[in-house]
Amino acid sequence: MSDYDEISPFYHQGKINLVVADYRGYGASSGTPTLTDLVQDAHVIFKEVRGELLRRNLRKDLWVMGRSLGSISGLELAYHYQKEIQGLIIESGFPSIVRIMVHLGIPAQVMGLEKLDQECLERIKKVFLPTLIIHGEQDSLVPLENAREIYRYLGAAEKELLVIPSATHNDIMLVGFKDYFKAIRKFVERSERIREGEGA
Repeated sequence: MSDYDEISPFYHQGKINLVVADYRGYGASSGTPTLTDLVQDAHVIFKEVRGELLRRNLRKDLWVMGRSLGSISGLELAYHYQKEIQGLIIESGFPSIVRIMVHLGIPAQVMGLEKLDQECLERIKKVFLPTLIIHGEQDSLVPLENAREIYRYLGAAEKELLVIPSATHNDIMLVGFKDYFKAIRKFVERSERIREGEGA
């Protein structure tokens, strides 16, 4: 994840620590990526990060962020660990892998995937965490409608959709740099206040 060596300082400026994980078979990670492993590994990584925070005697506040394919992992963790997570950030994501397959010309009906798509949407309805969704207006790989679908189905009362004008799938941070990090910083601060208010 050396790509994030240059990005992490911008999180640090907002007093946010950043933990980034490769998928299996990506970067320096071994193994072969599969959708099943993508979901299962998310749980392992999440628990390990929580354990590391405890070992280092650091604050346990965690926000989960899923970008693109990582939105599958982000939504999975948000569904299962709502009491342990402060908030969810989805960037350039989609509500279900079925939507991307259909976008790429693979008919869901032929593959018998309508049930899987519906199950994903039903899970999103049960995510009540504060959520920030960031998406590029001109994203042709994961069209903007995917972000709108996540926003529409989310059960969260506190949710925001930030559309970065003229941004595509892979230049969203560059094109919308100021708005991107400003939104994340404000979201973390706001969701922290919300959680503190619940505990008051």
